[in-house]
Amino acid sequence: MNKTIKLLGVAALCAIFAACASLGKQQPADANPTTLVVDNRNVLDMNMYIVRDGGQRLRIGTAPGLAKTKMTIPRGIVLGSTTVRFLADPIGGPRGPISEEITMQEGDEVGLMLPPF
Repeated sequence: MNKTIKLLGVAALCAIFAACASLGKQQPADANPTTLVVDNRNVLDMNMYIVRDGGQRLRIGTAPGLAKTKMTIPRGIVLGSTTVRFLADPIGGPRGPISEEITMQEGDEVGLMLPPF
């Protein structure tokens, strides 16, 4: 009987530790991420930047040449209704194009086509 109580106690402790360990792994998922879809029709890979008001430039990823790439814009960059531009900086080439001003909101998906030049 004494041995059974000890085994039940150890099993209860193991269950508590397992429950606590799984709680630390749960993170809220961003249900509607803000994304940029780049259709890069150029042979050069492009570093993609988002340019906010005031000229602050933040890198959001690399768009490989001759491919479509979907990039998630980090949370906190687009808050409410925000006006931004996108800058494509060719790797190994001259400075690339910058988009017109685009007004976006959290959860939007923006498409950008980079022509060959």
